[in-house]
Amino acid sequence: MKPSKIIYSLNIEDVQNVAEEELGRQASKKELKIVEDKVSDYIDWHGAISLALNDAVRTQKTNRTNGTYVNG
Repeated sequence: MKPSKIIYSLNIEDVQNVAEEELGRQASKKELKIVEDKVSDYIDWHGAISLALNDAVRTQKTNRTNGTYVNG
């Protein structure tokens, strides 16, 4: 797999969906810029990656135990 491949990203639509749910309206351009600058401050990237890796290892072990191991 290419090291530069993006695994996960957020787009404006994602932010606007949350704005509608949380604020009852669309976010303004200024609010979107602030979210763009700040959202990574609130995401525990290390924890999220660690949990996903543990799930991947557990899934592979389960699949191997069931005889359905998929190399990928």
